This record gives sequence, structure tokens and C-alpha cells, in this order.
Amino acid sequence: MISQLPKWVEIGAFFLAVIAGCINAIGLLGFEHQSVSHMSGTATLLGTEILSLSFEKIFHLVGILLSFLGGACIAGFLLHGSTLKLGRHYDTALFIESLLLFASSLLLISGSFYGHFLASAACGLQNALATTYSGAIIRTTHVTGIFTDLGIMLGSIFKGEALDRRKAKLFVYIILGFIFGGTSGALLFTHFVFNALFIPAVVCMLVAIAYRLYAKNTVNNS
Repeated sequence: MISQLPKWVEIGAFFLAVIAGCINAIGLLGFEHQSVSHMSGTATLLGTEILSLSFEKIFHLVGILLSFLGGACIAGFLLHGSTLKLGRHYDTALFIESLLLFASSLLLISGSFYGHFLASAACGLQNALATTYSGAIIRTTHVTGIFTDLGIMLGSIFKGEALDRRKAKLFVYIILGFIFGGTSGALLFTHFVFNALFIPAVVCMLVAIAYRLYAKNTVNNS
């Protein structure tokens, strides 16, 4: 349950949403207007391209879908359980995500569309990372489910139910983080094109380092 998660989870979720929003904005502006942080639109595009028999486009879309799946598999291998616990390999997962983003940027700068696949894998890894510590409640690479859950909560108020303020605050942080990330990604892409991916890669690495130091400090003081 969200109410049982540590207080600093909101901060982590916000920064993860910023990273995802930034990557997705760069993707929409530079990956042939292709989203990489969530797969609903990609799956829909794949369905339409099957009818056109555009095999190059089909290969590209299938690659993005499988890359997202592969990133989630990495998180599944590294992390176990559905509750947050210090000492688990969250920092390792974030470090791998950072490396994927660095490699994605280098490939895209060189003109290789395989960079799209690595960016998608990074998002899949991050989305699975958040899921593993929240019991599939928190998703930081897209906000469809967040808006749905928030709407359900607000609707329940009219039935006389109390608002879960902690949960609502967390959802608002994620939404604002994703929007802020999108704005940042658009500005970065305007100035740096695919070099812009270096920024979320660095932020991701900093979050990994912050988690490692926090976990180590907590263990030493316990």
C-alpha cells in the first residue's frame, strides 16, 4: 500500500517521471514522432502498419515493443518482491537504465535507429522498477493509469469516502514530473537534438547514486 511506503518515495517517483517525460518528448520530436515510454500507441501503430505491409516500419515497431519488454525483463531479473526494501538492486537497475540512455544517444547521433530500441528498453526497465516496489500501483513512464486512479479517488469523494491525501499527493507529483520532463525534453531537443538524451541519462545515474548513499547511510545508522 502507498500509505506504507517511505516518505521519500514521492521524491523518487517525481524524478523518475521527469526522466520518462523527457525521454518521451525527445522520442516524439526525434524518433519519427514515436513514443518510447509507453506502448499503447506503438501497438496501435503496429496494427495499422500490418495492413500496409510496410515491413521496415513493422520491424521498427516490433523492435520497440520487444525492447520495452526486454528492459522490463532486466528489472524482473534484478529485483524480487512487491514491497520497497533498502538493499535491493534499485541502484543497479537505474545505472543500467543510464547506460542504455547514453548508448541510445550515441547511436541516434550516428544515425542508427537502433538507438530507439535502447531508449525503449530504458523505459521498460524503469517502469518495471517502479512496479516492483509499489505492487503495480505506481507507473512513472506514463500517466494514463495515474489519471484513472486519481479520477476514481475524486469520484469516491462524492460518495462520502475520505480522500487518501498521501496517495493523491503522490499521483500529482508523478503527473507534474512527467509534464515537467516533457517540457524539459522539448527544450533540450531544440538545442541539442539527440545529445539531449545525455541529460536524463545523467539524472538517472544521480538518482542511482543518491539511493546507494541513502541505503548505505540508513544501514550504518540502524
